[in-house]
Amino acid sequence: MLRHPGFSSDQYKPGFPVLNPIPQKREDASGLFIFMDGDAHSRFRRMLTAEFMIKNIRRIEPLIEETVVEALERMRAMGPPADLMSEFALPVPSMTICHLLGIPYSEHDFFQNHSRVIMDRNAGPAEVEAALGALAGLIGKVIEYKRNAPEEDLLSRLVAERVVPGELREDELVSLAMLLLVAGHETTANMIGLSALALLEHPEQLDALRADPGLAPGMVEELLRFGTVVRTGLPRLAMQDAEIGGQLIREGEGVVAMLSMANRDASVFHDPELFDPARREAHRHMAFGFGLHQCIGQPLARAELRIALVELARRFPDLRSETTLATVPKRHLAVTFGLGELPVSW
Repeated sequence: MLRHPGFSSDQYKPGFPVLNPIPQKREDASGLFIFMDGDAHSRFRRMLTAEFMIKNIRRIEPLIEETVVEALERMRAMGPPADLMSEFALPVPSMTICHLLGIPYSEHDFFQNHSRVIMDRNAGPAEVEAALGALAGLIGKVIEYKRNAPEEDLLSRLVAERVVPGELREDELVSLAMLLLVAGHETTANMIGLSALALLEHPEQLDALRADPGLAPGMVEELLRFGTVVRTGLPRLAMQDAEIGGQLIREGEGVVAMLSMANRDASVFHDPELFDPARREAHRHMAFGFGLHQCIGQPLARAELRIALVELARRFPDLRSETTLATVPKRHLAVTFGLGELPVSW
């Protein structure tokens, strides 16, 4: 379904299965290309493709490692017990995306709080509109600063190379940056937390990673499959009759691709409920979606997750969880699933 040309991602089309509040006016989502089809989607995606290529992410891996180490040493200095979510899982992707975009990290509390509202399925339209407006105001100020004092960051490059020549409107850049900011830290933070807990509940795997960091890439793929954070699924609208997996879907019907269920498909993954870092087929997961709308930031997410877990295992050899997956508070009503907290000691 995700690669079929007859399904639309445009949430403003009549009949679209909207899962959470969206901006009331299409123009308020002018750069949110994940909700666009065809040429409109391709136009924005092309502007960002090079930024998130694997070779460019490898270039910033030293920065990611530095960010990870700083967060871990700060947590160590505070002493146990600590909340791994607030002290480590959230700061690492937040600091990284701030650096990439050129947004001062001093604003992290502001954008994290508003991001939580935007990603909360319990939030009403008015709350979401207010949060979107607040973030747009912050990003607009940063963009204006970049016009006059460009730096080595993504927003500066887009202002100079796209906005100034007239290829990209400033309001489009604001919503484009908002998408990257929110998606760039919420999803990865939740994945780091879930992955850390999974490894703490499988200490033999944590020991193996500590002994051989080369296991990390394969382990990351299995963690992405096992702990898929996009559990509300990807909504689409059928623009024509189509048969998917033997099921006839009629034009005008709304459908949802449940990525987390696909990643537990026994016809693809042997014993799918088992966490198995040695799983050969783990790379076939759909944690980042599929097709034209597959997550553009996946090389960055993989790098952050890999480096975070390797350094966590190496620097905290006696780390232990003070909770379990069954009892830890969870964020069930968020667009991306995650842990409310993760108390640990060492």
